[in-house]
Amino acid sequence: MDKLRWGVLSTARIGTEKVIPAMQQGEHGVVAAIASRNLEKAQDAAARLGILKAYGSYEALLADPDVDAVYNPMPNHLHVPWSIKALEAGKHVLCEKPIGLTAADGQCLVEAAQQHPALKVMEAFMYRHHPQWQRARQIVRNGGIGTLRTVHSFFSYFNADPGNIRNRADLGGGGLMDIGCYNISLSRFLFDDEPRRVCGLIDFDPQFGTDRLASGLLDFEGGSATFTCSTQLMRYQRVQILGTEGRVEIEIPFNAPPDRPCRLWHHQAQGADEIVLDAVNQYTVQGDLFAQAVLNDTPVPTPLTDAVANMRVIEALFESAERGGWMEL
Repeated sequence: MDKLRWGVLSTARIGTEKVIPAMQQGEHGVVAAIASRNLEKAQDAAARLGILKAYGSYEALLADPDVDAVYNPMPNHLHVPWSIKALEAGKHVLCEKPIGLTAADGQCLVEAAQQHPALKVMEAFMYRHHPQWQRARQIVRNGGIGTLRTVHSFFSYFNADPGNIRNRADLGGGGLMDIGCYNISLSRFLFDDEPRRVCGLIDFDPQFGTDRLASGLLDFEGGSATFTCSTQLMRYQRVQILGTEGRVEIEIPFNAPPDRPCRLWHHQAQGADEIVLDAVNQYTVQGDLFAQAVLNDTPVPTPLTDAVANMRVIEALFESAERGGWMEL
């Protein structure tokens, strides 16, 4: 193969509006097929996006020998079962975050992947591949802020639509699963470690039963991370990374715009440097990195075990909020 041939499971909005168009701009892959439980929906999406094949069932796409890898943007509760089905059909898998509903759920996928060692599987945390995050992590690792001591992050939007899947508690909705997972992931990414214990404070929507406002404190061996995420606050996002001799601030850490430069600021005693990074689509970068791992038979950028570790922290925060105290990991 000179290009990885992608098949997309479902016509979910994140796929049709963001990920598929971005993958189509990549150098190392081509979107060859899309499937829906409704053939007409699949055909409409295929026509709109210029995809040659459309299927009226997920099973039909998985049976296509011309599909090498599957992108799975299905609802959270379907991530693990359909990713396992894709592996059993001989397909590599890029699965949207969070990897599943629980850490045990994610571990089932890890164990399934171990039964298919020739196939690549990765959670689609696109932000990590953006140059701004690679630069921020490089600054931290090179001592640009002295010793990393604490990270603070904020991520919010407003969505009170009862018909939106993000407000369905039974399907893995809520703030921590949808966006708080980023706050947790970035903290682990920067400390390059797992928290020893966590403490959570969570407010649940009385109608939906989902967490609409969540704050967390993560205790790492080298310092701490604090965050707040919400599905019912004004839209905002920002990350602060602080060390003994400096600070890094990322302006748009998660939904980095694909059509304009991104900025971060590196503050030290002598002043602040504004670092401007060229416009890039982080979904394109993610797709190409995964495709290269398949084509060159090299490890994926982020191992699947990282996804399970992130889920353990999410679960511990829920348990902490319920019990009203620290939870050891």
